[in-house]
Amino acid sequence: MSERDFLVEIGTEELPPNALGDLSEAFENNMKAGLEQACLSFTTIHRYATPRRLAVMVRELLEQQPEKKTERLGPALTAAFDADGNPTPAALGFARSCGVEVSKLARAHKGGVEKLSFSTSQEGASAQHLLPGIVSAALDKLPIPKPMRWGSSKEEFVRPVHWVLMLYGEECIDTRILGVSTGATTRGHRFLYNHDIEVHFPTEYESLLEETGSVIPDFEKRRECIRKLVTEEGDKVGATVVVDESLLDEVTGLVEFPVALIGKFDQHFLEVPPEALIIAMKSHQRYFYLLDSDAKLMPYFITVSNIRSTDPAQVIAGNERVIRPRLADARFFYELDKKSSLESHLEQLKHIVFQKQLGTVFDKSQRVASLAVYLAEQLGADPVQCRRAALLSKCDLVTSMVAEFADLQGRMGYYYALNDGEDLVVATAIDEQYMPRFSGDSVPTSLAGSVLAIADKLDSMLGMFAIGQPPTGSRDPFALRRSAIGILRILVENKLDLNILNTINHAASGFDHVDIEQQVCLNVFEFLLDRFRSWYTDQGISIDVFQSVMALKPQRPLDFHERVLAVQHFSKLQQAHSLSAANKRVSNLLSKLDSELADSVIDATLLVEPAEKDLYEALTHKMGEVVPLFDQGLYKDGLQQLASLRESVDTFFDSVLVMSEEKSLRDNRVALLQQLRSLFLRVADISYLHKP
Repeated sequence: MSERDFLVEIGTEELPPNALGDLSEAFENNMKAGLEQACLSFTTIHRYATPRRLAVMVRELLEQQPEKKTERLGPALTAAFDADGNPTPAALGFARSCGVEVSKLARAHKGGVEKLSFSTSQEGASAQHLLPGIVSAALDKLPIPKPMRWGSSKEEFVRPVHWVLMLYGEECIDTRILGVSTGATTRGHRFLYNHDIEVHFPTEYESLLEETGSVIPDFEKRRECIRKLVTEEGDKVGATVVVDESLLDEVTGLVEFPVALIGKFDQHFLEVPPEALIIAMKSHQRYFYLLDSDAKLMPYFITVSNIRSTDPAQVIAGNERVIRPRLADARFFYELDKKSSLESHLEQLKHIVFQKQLGTVFDKSQRVASLAVYLAEQLGADPVQCRRAALLSKCDLVTSMVAEFADLQGRMGYYYALNDGEDLVVATAIDEQYMPRFSGDSVPTSLAGSVLAIADKLDSMLGMFAIGQPPTGSRDPFALRRSAIGILRILVENKLDLNILNTINHAASGFDHVDIEQQVCLNVFEFLLDRFRSWYTDQGISIDVFQSVMALKPQRPLDFHERVLAVQHFSKLQQAHSLSAANKRVSNLLSKLDSELADSVIDATLLVEPAEKDLYEALTHKMGEVVPLFDQGLYKDGLQQLASLRESVDTFFDSVLVMSEEKSLRDNRVALLQQLRSLFLRVADISYLHKP
């Protein structure tokens, strides 16, 4: 069958820049799924997206579906014909349902039985006939939370649609999509070439838009073009441009023909904390900022325009006029906030509700301060400094700067604490309290910061569980899953050996108006440890390894992590399969015995078989080697040593009847196997590694 290239483009009003990438990807994926479901094969599929269009190009798309062959099976021959060879009512009914005489029916074997059969073939539908429906279905499935209507049309889409291009080879597919008649024309840049452009065949689409329409339709190509342009502008002043990827995506979604321009702001604005200036430039104006060789903010910005101006100096001057009042506002807020100390804002926190049942932000600060002292004592930090940082940690929430730029909470507390003469340790902890803020963010670098971050997150988590509002499958308004991962990351990455269950129990005592039962504490503990599951999955560690450690529920997350790494290493050894199978076998055996029998002691005089004597000697020897290693937390080394038990264990199970009729022998052998399993259980339950 022959193939042709296919192109569809939806021309719209300006699409939301933050959603453009997702819309484009979904359109491509939906088209791919629709074509595959229709059995229309193709070689490649590629998406295009600009503020005014979503498009998909399909290369070498099959012109027609393959012929569909179907076979219907009727009654068995023994039931289809009587003793004289005449068709029975069953055969006649089957033939009638197929629309043919009995003589036209064929025969086929199914399950060793010969049956009547009838085969038909149906010519596949043409791509021209199927494509309008496939495109419409792909558009209907786009992730559009609030679709719009326009004019008197009942059609809905993310933005009003102005044109639709549908080209199959050189042929325009005549139909209506989203209330608009299709054609073979696209449209150029709104300002640089706002005219129709006729497309004769799909493969010229991209070049026509670029060369004639002043539009770069490929999102990724335009994105990298912007990266290159802003970097070149930074090079002109010897600066490094900080290209934030999310900002780059947003800017890419705003322009069709990018032009980078560098502007400047007054030097005196650099007296304001750089984070405030950066967020004003990024959030309000979508500017890229520049750093000098010492990584300090420079009084420059780069804007990306959607037009090629004949007088770029005027465009730059206009942007400089716009950014000046934004930066002036930031400076005003900063100077105003410095007139009051952080501590003076404590009283205001009493009027801000954290959660109705858990009290105010002031109440939370008091609980976090108490927990921070406990954590400081456990981890070797200064309790006085940690308590001070916790008490002041939320005070910047009522400052003018944070009211304007909420993302600066914590960071502005750092600057205001230093301005108040607070210790650098206290200021740093205030800054680090929310870390890690998002997936991939850094954890606190200071010990006091780690203490405050753990205390703050754990208080929220325990409180929400206590009032019956833990995360559900669809809701997690207090981001408790993220907080749990954050606590684990802080403890593991900073190598802080903390008993988290004891910490949870201590935190529970700090809630004055909420009665927290022990089961709630256990639920929070298990919720925390279960977050390791997704963490290890992302690292390529199997779920079986995680479960082998989770079965023991170690109370120290750092210890949990070390066990997982050790079991992961052990699982790759040749001996792992045999030993995990043996542990599974022993586990099953012990589960069937009563507790008294399972706790019996080994009597060396009752070891009669060579294989059981050998296992006893090997096990006794290994215990002397690995127990000290396990006591020191050297799990990897200990499991490596235990791997050498494989031969003795295999020989034991091959040669020794555990469930001997003689009770004393049976009990002794069970005790031997229990000791073997108990030794492995000092690290993990490796029976989870066994794959039958």
